[in-house]
Amino acid sequence: MTAPDLPAALAPDARLPAEPWNDPKATPLIKIRNVIKRFDGFVAVDDVWLDIYKGEFFSLLGPSGCGKTTLLRLLAGFEQPTSGTIEIDGVDMADVPPHRRPVNMMFQSYALFPHMTVEQNVGFGLKQEHVPRREISRRVGEMLELVQLADLGRRRPHQLSGGQKQRVALARALIKRPKLLLLDEPLGALDRRLREQTQFELVNIQETLGLTFIIVTHDQDEAMTVSTRIAIMDRGRTVQVGTPGEIYEYPNSLYVAGFVGDVNVFEGRVVEAGKDHVTVRSPESGCDIYTDRGIDAVPGQEAYAAIRPEKIEIGKAPPADARFNCVTGRVFDIAYLGSLSTYHVRLATGEVVKVSAANRSRLVERPITWEDQVWLWWPPSASVVLLS
Repeated sequence: MTAPDLPAALAPDARLPAEPWNDPKATPLIKIRNVIKRFDGFVAVDDVWLDIYKGEFFSLLGPSGCGKTTLLRLLAGFEQPTSGTIEIDGVDMADVPPHRRPVNMMFQSYALFPHMTVEQNVGFGLKQEHVPRREISRRVGEMLELVQLADLGRRRPHQLSGGQKQRVALARALIKRPKLLLLDEPLGALDRRLREQTQFELVNIQETLGLTFIIVTHDQDEAMTVSTRIAIMDRGRTVQVGTPGEIYEYPNSLYVAGFVGDVNVFEGRVVEAGKDHVTVRSPESGCDIYTDRGIDAVPGQEAYAAIRPEKIEIGKAPPADARFNCVTGRVFDIAYLGSLSTYHVRLATGEVVKVSAANRSRLVERPITWEDQVWLWWPPSASVVLLS
């Protein structure tokens, strides 16, 4: 789906810089400060601080029970913080009820009215505000055009597919032109192919309108696809905030490295640390691991080297330089996934390494197969050294 032409009435005033969070002069649209939420002694949200900027597609990502939906409900006004403050566009939301906030929310269930047509569902909020009928008709038409449902306005929800229902719910949430749209697992009810397609549709609509979206999801692929930035949550806290690339390439902890994508982790001890490099001696891997990214560490300190499977090379002969980042083992399992194959290699130490390799040719005969003795190696830029 390509981004549709934007009706003039919906056009944003101006586009913000590509990365306003890196601009010290930029003012956040949303300021969350020291927010704590307790339920009968249980801490659901624990001292969260966040700045979210106008025009962002921001994701709250984490496992079930980590506090992400509670934080979304605090923004919507359905819950009140035990302590801390939430500002939206410079206004403290403490005494602002949900229906007075410049916020709308799209639920996973979509919550469409079954007895109403698509047009009536989309225009319901405007009707409740006593907007003139002609204005409602015009704005409903614009919204249905935007979500590519202009020909389905007279249908009822039971006559729509899951993806079409999702678009109706989105149009209804957007028609009141909120400054902030909150999305609570909005794609969870869709099958995988439709969910992937709809992710790009959401991004196109968000960029077209220039609005701020905050999405709650436990699906890391979804967060990586749609987000300008991601906040990883764990037990009520935000443990890392960054762009998808920063989160994936430079996790700040073992928790983040393991939660986002596949990763191989080797335990060891720092033998050398500088501003632009670290060397970790890892008995688990059977080699010294060298990375060209420095960290604040001292020799002898316990450390962990994290390497993504797709960054490891695999071959039947060792590389020219095998001093660092080079191990050998035997293939004991292979998963063929169409575009790539995943090799499970057991090292002499007993550790298992996962390696992903693109299938660039048809597999008439595998160059590497079960029980082969292989070498694995990776460049200095491939690993990240973590202290916890």
